[in-house]
Parts: sequence; C-alpha cells; structure tokens
Amino acid sequence: MNWDVIRREFETSKITLKALAEKYDVKIGTLKSRKSREGWSRDPTKKDATNKQKVATLAKRMQPKKEPERVIENDELNDKQKDFCNYYVKYRNKTKAYMKAYGCSWKTANAHSYRLWENEGVRQEIDKQLKELRDEVKLDTQDILQKYIDIAFADITDFVEFGQEKRPELDHNLEPMIDENGDEVTYSYSYVNLKNHDEVDGTIITEVKKGKDGVSVKLADKMKALEFLSKYTDLLSENERKKLQNEKLKVEIENIKGDKKDGAEDWVTALKEVAEKRKQVNANE
Repeated sequence: MNWDVIRREFETSKITLKALAEKYDVKIGTLKSRKSREGWSRDPTKKDATNKQKVATLAKRMQPKKEPERVIENDELNDKQKDFCNYYVKYRNKTKAYMKAYGCSWKTANAHSYRLWENEGVRQEIDKQLKELRDEVKLDTQDILQKYIDIAFADITDFVEFGQEKRPELDHNLEPMIDENGDEVTYSYSYVNLKNHDEVDGTIITEVKKGKDGVSVKLADKMKALEFLSKYTDLLSENERKKLQNEKLKVEIENIKGDKKDGAEDWVTALKEVAEKRKQVNANE
C-alpha cells in the first residue's frame, strides 16, 4: 500500500475520505487513523517550500517536542474531551491523559478524570480509536503460531554451511607439495561458512558476533518455543505434532548427555532414560 500516493491525493484534491477508502480498497477507520496520526491537511497556510525568507528559529535540539495530533471528527465532544481521548490512546492512563488535556496538576487530574471517563461519548470515541489501531496491526493467532513453529523446528544448516574438505599442503614457496608418487599432498580442513543475509530468516536470529574464536550465530530459544507449542498442540497439523515430539526428544536427549559424566554407569542410565522416552513418543504416535 503506497500511503504517500494516498496522502498526496487527499491533500491536493477535494476527494472525501470515504471515496478515497473505496478507491484504494482501504478500511475507512484505518484511513482516518492514518490521517490523524500523520497530520494530513489541506490547510493552504501550511509552510510554503518556495518561500526563501529567513526566519529566526530555535535550533532543532532546543525546540520542544510537539505532541502528535489526532484529528477527531466527532461533534459531540468539545476540544478538551477530544484531547483527552487522544492522550488516553497514547498513554493508556486516565490521570495522565487528563493532566495533558486540561493542563492541571496530578492531584486535580486524579480527582476528576474518572468523571470524564464515565462520559459515554468519550468512552465510545476511545473504543473506536483503539479498535482502529488493532485493525492496523493485522496480526492474528496463526501468524504468532507460525513464528514459534519456525523457531522450534529451525535447523542450523539453514543458516551456516560446515564440513570438511581436502586442501593441498604448500611448501615454503606456497606451491602445492608433491609426494614420491607424484600425487598432490593434501590435508583435511574443517570449515564453517555463514550464508548470506538474504538467504536466511533473520527474524529468528538473535545475535551474530565476531570474536577471537571466529563468528558465531545465536538462534531464538528453541526450548521456549517447544514449550509454547506443547500448550497448543490442538492448533498443529498431525505432521507438525510429530515433528514437535521429535524435536522435544532431541533436546531432552542432549540435556541427558550433557548432565552425564563419562563413566559407564552414567551412560547406561542415560541410555535407559532415552529408550524410555522413545517408547513414550512411539506410544503417542
């Protein structure tokens, strides 16, 4: 959605918001919210970029921060009530909103804000604005669930390439060494290569850093994602449920191995625990 084009058409024509919403297939509530938040205006007194006259102004860093304006088209509310609605949507605090709107002390605002809060017109306007904001987010349960699935089933090979390869041994002249049979002398080399940023899902990478031991990549917490999905298995497909069980089993096995020492008795105990968990998984499938 090209909001710059929509805004330009609104500001340079007499088209109504309703007609503009229909033309660009946008919800009228979303359009109003955008207009208010960004301060769209047809005011001819707006700053003329062609005016070269110099005006003495404060340095930008010294100018007071201007509060964002939200234009409320509601004739049932006076200006102070509209300001209260704007500030409440921003701060979610009745007392602070009243202080900002009426320019009074915290004590006065705390004593009187509840009366304004009980005004039916004010409450309806606030509810309408909050709904418009929620509609703009467009984030549903499935989006959240999918992100946890991506984290839980992430494979490190999606982000790095690693392995071993043969490399030629070089002599003091940096030329490949040849053995007595005329063959090139080689050695095994372990490598780790990061994939380019445009080839991976960067939303589940929490850290990439370069240190004395090389570059490391840290993914989002797999265990937390597995725990989250375990609570909502009814929302997963059959294949995803099986993958979830297998991933949990892998993590638990790694934890068991990490907790055990090298002694034979410890490994026997660990293997028994792993076998028992495999039986539980197979029984559930």
